[in-house]
Amino acid sequence: MLSSSPSSSLAPGTARREFLRTGLSVAKRVAMGSLALASLSGLTACGFQLRQNADLAFKSLFLILPRQSALGTELRRNLMSRSDLLVLSEAKDMAAAEVVLEVVSELRERVVVGLNASGQVRELQLRLRVKFRLRTAQGKTLIPEVELQQQRDLSFLESAALSKEIEESMMYRDMQVDIVQQIMRRLAALKSL
Repeated sequence: MLSSSPSSSLAPGTARREFLRTGLSVAKRVAMGSLALASLSGLTACGFQLRQNADLAFKSLFLILPRQSALGTELRRNLMSRSDLLVLSEAKDMAAAEVVLEVVSELRERVVVGLNASGQVRELQLRLRVKFRLRTAQGKTLIPEVELQQQRDLSFLESAALSKEIEESMMYRDMQVDIVQQIMRRLAALKSL
């Protein structure tokens, strides 16, 4: 009866060790699965749920953006992802929109904040400033002009200029996403027109 098992050709005692090793790993997997299931049921019991899109007080929006705005592209993508919002950008449609969101300015700055002993740049500060306002199509101000700012510090090495350039663009992208999320939260906070 032992000759039919694949471990019968192993030395005596090896089969037992192999059984204990695989048996324990199965027991560990079952225990880990049970722990994961218990923690998930604990999260649902406390009312946890993923963040949902907040309801907006308006159903149509006219978007005015600066030319060649990377932040504008991200903002448009976020607004258009909402199924309950009609985003308009053609001038003839402006009167049909309930509100007008105008991104007044978008400014990227790169400031030197640290030099080494030989006068070479060691640290930069990247800043992204965006001004926007929200009004009705008739001109009533809903959100007065607001300036949002994000900044990140970037260490700089002349020998790694190409990789630092890539890191800089990633940091600007990250700041863009943060500012767009702030704008979306401010739009959601508006309760009535």
